[in-house]
Amino acid sequence: MEWTGACYADKPTVEVPIWIAAPPERVWELVSDIELMPGLSTELRSVEWLDGRTGPALGARFVGRSEHESLGEWATTSHIVEYEPPSVFAWAIEDPEHPSAIWRFTLEPRDDGTLLREWMQLGPGRSGLSHAIDRMPEKEQKIVFVRMREFERNIGATLESIKKLAEDAGEMGV
Repeated sequence: MEWTGACYADKPTVEVPIWIAAPPERVWELVSDIELMPGLSTELRSVEWLDGRTGPALGARFVGRSEHESLGEWATTSHIVEYEPPSVFAWAIEDPEHPSAIWRFTLEPRDDGTLLREWMQLGPGRSGLSHAIDRMPEKEQKIVFVRMREFERNIGATLESIKKLAEDAGEMGV
């Protein structure tokens, strides 16, 4: 894991890589299928395309509904801000010009497979974490650190699930 930033204003980031024994095109099918993600995530419960969309494209929007033991339930609107099949898929949460977070998958052919990286950045816009920091500003560094570690674990679990799906499909000749 790699994460930077001691406080929310620093736009802390985390990135987790994984190598997958499947071609980028197969991995791309999985990472760009946002409707698959709730089944792979510990927090994301559902997603729904907006504006009559049925799949990803630059500028497309979707609503994600999430749940966390400490933070409760919430819904956010995501805007696809990078869409370069089969290499980059990224979305900004809420305001794409001032997002509460940005999430990105990058795929790179490597050693007869794919190096998949999932990256996320908190801020610069406000999020649910901002409210916790507002209540306990003296604990901002700890709040951000704990949340980034959660993201690291959750991203790792999601990537392991994507790896299994992609490699199992390859074994079945799909």
